[in-house]
Amino acid sequence: LVQAPDRLFLLDCGPTTLLAMKRSGIDPSRLDLVLLSHLHADHCAGLPFLFIDYLYHNPRRQPLQIAGPPGTERKITELFRLMYGAGRDPNELPPIRFHVLNPDEQVSIAGIQVLPFQVPHQSYEVSLGLSVSYGGKRILFSGDSAWTDLFIDRARGADLFLCECSFYDQPVGNHVSFLKLRENLPRLECKKLLLTHLGDEMLARQKELPVALAEDGMIIDL
Repeated sequence: LVQAPDRLFLLDCGPTTLLAMKRSGIDPSRLDLVLLSHLHADHCAGLPFLFIDYLYHNPRRQPLQIAGPPGTERKITELFRLMYGAGRDPNELPPIRFHVLNPDEQVSIAGIQVLPFQVPHQSYEVSLGLSVSYGGKRILFSGDSAWTDLFIDRARGADLFLCECSFYDQPVGNHVSFLKLRENLPRLECKKLLLTHLGDEMLARQKELPVALAEDGMIIDL
């Protein structure tokens, strides 16, 4: 969740997002934008719960902007209807406006600058890394990805690089392992690096690793 003085937006929206926002006292109807890196459920399946909240508890005055890779609108509307299609009106949705993020095409949504780029995570659908700029600050978000040297260029000068690091040393082809990341740490010219999407291997070693790891409820002031 990224909060600027006049903007509130999400980088991905997992199934527990609404719960986490409410526990933190954040009104979900304040959200301006949700940016999706890819369409796996742990990164987008929180949206139907937001929709239900907007329909029955916290109505929106302005459309929620949702931007993701090609196929986002179809996937999210189908997911909502699969989860809540037995309701009074299976076609009912709150005010929403979908945007397609095409790799290497910079866009401005709600005044937020987004440069998406394709990363190696899926074979048949597009997964994106996201370089997001607003208010003179820039965040690089890896999404889910194996290591790619694209991160070297995109991280240069970023105020924060949120980099997935699911494994410590497993040679898995579609996620970053710490040993591979460690090889490239001297090449990363970002102001701050924070590792996310941590698996059991990483969590078991969190006290011995020389880099910052994300924790639930962590607040970072940029």
